[in-house]
Amino acid sequence: MSTIVQTINLTKRYGKLVALSNLNLKIEQGECFGYIGPNGAGKTTTIRILATLLQPTWGEAKVCGHTVGYESRKIRPLIGYVPDYFGAYEDMVVQEYLEFFASAYGIVGKQRARVVGDVLELTDLAYKRDALVNSLSRGMQQRLSVARVLLHDPKVLLLDEPASGLDPRARIEMRELLKELRRMGKTILISSHILPELADLCTTVGVLERGELLFHGTIDEIIRRAKLGTRVEVQVTTGQEQAATVLRGLTGVKGVEANNGRLMVELADDARDFSFLARALLDAKLPLRELREEQVNLETAFMRLTKGNVQ
Repeated sequence: MSTIVQTINLTKRYGKLVALSNLNLKIEQGECFGYIGPNGAGKTTTIRILATLLQPTWGEAKVCGHTVGYESRKIRPLIGYVPDYFGAYEDMVVQEYLEFFASAYGIVGKQRARVVGDVLELTDLAYKRDALVNSLSRGMQQRLSVARVLLHDPKVLLLDEPASGLDPRARIEMRELLKELRRMGKTILISSHILPELADLCTTVGVLERGELLFHGTIDEIIRRAKLGTRVEVQVTTGQEQAATVLRGLTGVKGVEANNGRLMVELADDARDFSFLARALLDAKLPLRELREEQVNLETAFMRLTKGNVQ
């Protein structure tokens, strides 16, 4: 695979404020890259630089081998940028809106009609072609934003919080649309605060905090990095305090804490088999209801890797 998006020591300063600090990213062709971090971490700044809307203070940003700033005119036909707001032209009908942007991309005649029809079908908006843009729901407007940037068939999609403010059904529809675009071979960079959906959609993720990249890798890699040894959730029907006392006295247990009616048991670093916990509770005549290893997901990993710091 070839590298489609790359940043090299990318830095953006606003006076004394450092929005990005020596950011080094690589996104390969066909990847769906999830960009996560607290508000103010620098995600939108990164995306705007890649979209050629901002110039870096120093360092480099490259898209499809072209450098932002020096070759921005070559980059723009290759990207589709969806900001976290809809934009203007709300008094147009949907088809007119798309035809306007298609003409801006130099698509004319029968080809323009075909392309507009294709993106309306792809984004499931064909039945809304004659509706006013400002009459659309937030979810439909977001799908229309994606339809707009697909008109010229870009190689790279830069999506800044595309599911922000959407209801559950609209989020699911947006996620399925992005999955289809990934299957079509598009390289996607998407920032979002809806982490379970990123875990379902993305091949790789980057965690950004205060302008610095804390992690860049696959979902499995970030979960392994965030996992703090082996932790086991234990629930007994009755006698929770007695169960905690029993478990604390076992060799191989580092600590026990109560959490929402369950006991979280942290095992010693070399412990892998936790069946001895069940045996100890049964020997103490304590009715065991549940025993399972703690599951670490993307949300848990994010909380453990970041401190909640903002600029």
